[in-house]
Amino acid sequence: MDQPTVGILHPGSMGAAVAACAATNAAEALWCETGRSTASAERAAEFGLTPVPTLAELLDRSDIVISLCPPAAAEDLARDVAAHRFTGVYVEANAVNPERVQRIAGLLEPGATVVDGGVVGSPPVGGKTPTLYLSGPASATDRVDALFAGTAVRTAVLGTEVGKASGLKLSYASFQKTSRVLAALAVGMAREHGVDQELIEVASRRTDSYLSEPQYIAKTAARAWRWGPELEEAADALAAASLPPEILRAAASTLARWNDAKDDSSLTLTDALDRLAQP
Repeated sequence: MDQPTVGILHPGSMGAAVAACAATNAAEALWCETGRSTASAERAAEFGLTPVPTLAELLDRSDIVISLCPPAAAEDLARDVAAHRFTGVYVEANAVNPERVQRIAGLLEPGATVVDGGVVGSPPVGGKTPTLYLSGPASATDRVDALFAGTAVRTAVLGTEVGKASGLKLSYASFQKTSRVLAALAVGMAREHGVDQELIEVASRRTDSYLSEPQYIAKTAARAWRWGPELEEAADALAAASLPPEILRAAASTLARWNDAKDDSSLTLTDALDRLAQP
């Protein structure tokens, strides 16, 4: 098969680096200059992307378009593409929820073929190798998979259902990114009391991720009746230190859904998740 032409919407730090990897197996990697900042232009030039003056020209010339933009802009961008009756493969690779991806697919189909994408990891520069998870029609995911073969962007196809890739991306982001926020609050509270170095020392004794221990969720449910009030106390301590307490109050509210599982050692992971979803 001839090498495809790829269009990137828009070349931010992730988008430009991903497009540069795609260019390895593409005839050309295009980006649209209209309305973009000087920083975008410099980034696109750095990564060897070819500028075109209009979105219409980019879409006319591209076989595959990759959308990587701020999440809030994803649907408006898809509407702009749909208005030009794009008929190629549209990779919706933004951090948007599965329902939004399905809405975006509804805007573009049946003219275009929509592939759901989710990037997990840092931009593919300096030895970093993110994974682009894909879901959607097999013929289209195969083409995107081939586009990144042998590059720093790894690909993994999750199936034919649009929404799976975004579901995985947001599941991981919900833990990974909230964990960073929790770390900031914990260190901030400790610093207020002059024990931040001691906190880091305590934490350094454990390096595993709680996300890799789903079996512990049932134990968490059984202890929720104690942990919830403890987090309310911690939220009060954050507020006293002029730090935002809302995330801990929300966690305490979540734990309250398990209050009737008090000290239930027979609880399974499935039981705990069912109670969380249907209190």
